[in-house]
Amino acid sequence: MKTILIFLFIASISATAEKDNSSFDSAAPPEVKSRFAMLDDVRILANGLLQLGHGLKDFVHKTKGQMNDIFQKLNIFDKSFYELSLQTSEIKEEEEQLRQTTARLQINNEEIKNLSQEMNSKIEYLIQNKIQLQEKVWGLEDKVTKLAIIQPTMHETNEISSLKAFVEQQDNHIKQLLKIVEDQHAQLDRQHSQIMELEDKLNHLELQEITENSFIVDQTEPEATPFLVHNSTAVKYKFDGAAPDCTALYNSGIRSSGIYTIKPNGSEAFDVYCEMKFGSSWTVIQNRVDGSLDFNQTWDTYEHGFGDLNEEFWLGLNKTYSITKQGDYILRIELQDWKDNKRYIEYAFSLGSPKTDYILQLSRISGNIPNALPEQTELKFSTTDHDMDIANNFNCPENYLGTSWWHSECEETNLNGKYVTPRSRGRLDRRKGLYWKPKKGRYYLLKSTKIMIHPTDLKSFD
Repeated sequence: MKTILIFLFIASISATAEKDNSSFDSAAPPEVKSRFAMLDDVRILANGLLQLGHGLKDFVHKTKGQMNDIFQKLNIFDKSFYELSLQTSEIKEEEEQLRQTTARLQINNEEIKNLSQEMNSKIEYLIQNKIQLQEKVWGLEDKVTKLAIIQPTMHETNEISSLKAFVEQQDNHIKQLLKIVEDQHAQLDRQHSQIMELEDKLNHLELQEITENSFIVDQTEPEATPFLVHNSTAVKYKFDGAAPDCTALYNSGIRSSGIYTIKPNGSEAFDVYCEMKFGSSWTVIQNRVDGSLDFNQTWDTYEHGFGDLNEEFWLGLNKTYSITKQGDYILRIELQDWKDNKRYIEYAFSLGSPKTDYILQLSRISGNIPNALPEQTELKFSTTDHDMDIANNFNCPENYLGTSWWHSECEETNLNGKYVTPRSRGRLDRRKGLYWKPKKGRYYLLKSTKIMIHPTDLKSFD
């Protein structure tokens, strides 16, 4: 279009020039007039071509920039598509393995059902034997009553002895059968737990977003107590005498959860939050409910503690050590996901002194969620400004240890990680978030966490 306009412009100028020069036709010689006309046409044509060249140059630059943008977007799309393909392949492989395991467990479940039916028939047989024995006992009671009046003969005495031996023999047989029944029930419970765990993993594989990962609610587990929430009327209690921990306060008769002052042996007094539950009192060392407190703190802050005991807080490594060095303690972790499902896990544990950087050693006792912390391993506490060589020793990516926690290798569970909320689009930074991640399992995005301790011997401070 630009070329056509330029040629029209040149033609109009040429026509004007011919009209202007027509008055000189009679006066100027033909050769001179022709020479000037050709020079003017060349100048006009050169000027038009120059303008056309500038226009084409601008158009080429603009087109080149648009093509570069398109190539960049295509590269980004190809990279994203490749990553999604890899993730899809991994999920499909894991799903196939879990389905095969589930199929095997379903076969075992059928065998257990058959065994259960056999056990029920044995139980019915035992009940019938019990009824027969009861009738014999009644008969013996009648005979004993008669013997109290009439002296038994030798034959009756032998009959009573034989019946007594028979009753004892039947009683031993019943005890053996009951022991077999108890063992079979225990085996059924273990198989049921394995099936529930695998069904839980399969449900997580079907979820496309990390925010859909949640705990499967177990109806048989005791209802966990609510997490700490803000209480503007919370009372700070004083204990008459030096209470070494919250359990001692409970043993003294205190039954209300709240903030109390304790004084462990060989330590200064300080305030703690005591959680009264399960027929005892637990000392809470960490609580997170809404992300209102930033847990990305320095080593000194983690050592001395931070936060509000009525809301989110970290009690402090030094304070926790002063409590646990008094004896053997249990560590309980309570977790809540974004569907308000609650799970827990308990460990026997030991906490090292400040000289060891508060090394933590765990041994699982009980719980209803897969373990995500290494057992029988020295876990060293580290922060962003203290002892971050762990990542280099294990060749971990830099973002694996983005926050403060007990580490031994490149594990991804971190209950002091950044508080993140669910969102429908985009990938969350899992390695820095508030997650529970078993070594062989899915991520659990957490809404609330609570960590607390109490002695293994609840009467140790009576």
